[in-house]
Amino acid sequence: MSEGSIGGNFLGLEESTREGADIAILSLPYELTVSYGRGTENGPAACIEASAQVELHDPLLNEDLPAGRAIFTAPPWDGEGGSLATQLEGIEKYLQEWTEGQVFPIVLGGEHGSLPAIMRALSNHPTLAGDLSRLTVVQIDAHADLRDELEGDNYSHACAARRTLDEGVGNLLQIGVRAYSREEEDYINSDERVSTWFARDFLAPSSGGQGWDNLLAEISALTGPVWLTFDIDGLDGSLVPHTGTPVPGGLAHWQAVEIIETLFAATQVEVIGADVAEIVAGNDSNLTQFSAAMIATKIVAAHIATL
Repeated sequence: MSEGSIGGNFLGLEESTREGADIAILSLPYELTVSYGRGTENGPAACIEASAQVELHDPLLNEDLPAGRAIFTAPPWDGEGGSLATQLEGIEKYLQEWTEGQVFPIVLGGEHGSLPAIMRALSNHPTLAGDLSRLTVVQIDAHADLRDELEGDNYSHACAARRTLDEGVGNLLQIGVRAYSREEEDYINSDERVSTWFARDFLAPSSGGQGWDNLLAEISALTGPVWLTFDIDGLDGSLVPHTGTPVPGGLAHWQAVEIIETLFAATQVEVIGADVAEIVAGNDSNLTQFSAAMIATKIVAAHIATL
């Protein structure tokens, strides 16, 4: 928690400029294809507001955040109206200046349907040199998001991971999936680029802890550039009750923290950015946006710890 916090800045930190920024906090108030609960358009702002109440100490670091680094909270994407294709093009354009390798981008969303646009913007990152097949996407999510279409829409949030693979992403590691269709299960079994850790495989009592250890081992063995996409419904529904589709049986907060820390500590991995999606502000409770702010802050700290 920052003393004398500044409204509108992530973690309530003092105003920073884009010049010389180490980390950019980017907001996508995007809501167009949600299929159940609504409110993602207000999620990023609510997350930033909640972040002012997050403690700045993280045990990974020797000093309080920002730990000598410049964190710039960028103006939000202002796309209003237009077709789905137009909005996705606008998101891609908004993100392009932040995905060229000079800063570490953390995107706050907004519905998860924006992920393919993020990938398009990311393709110019110098680590990828225009070749998304070099990239592994680590997806923490209650849902597989591998449908080909939902209600006639190929760019629904339920298709985000499928369209991301269509963009040319080399590998997809999914963690915490527990709500998926037969179509998606068949796709997982048929596409060698996809490795899915269903929640039951490492969270069910019958796993005896071995599943969890094996998951962390697979994360530690990753190589090359990685993008982390964290749909907050990957957390147990009790932690994010206002997200669009909260699902029981998900990750506890500390399990999510251990996954993030393990990913950033992997010796052969370069995490080049992250997004935290499906944030929805609760009217009767701040728990959902605060949970999202805690996750985003942990990503910030884990990144700084690698510098």
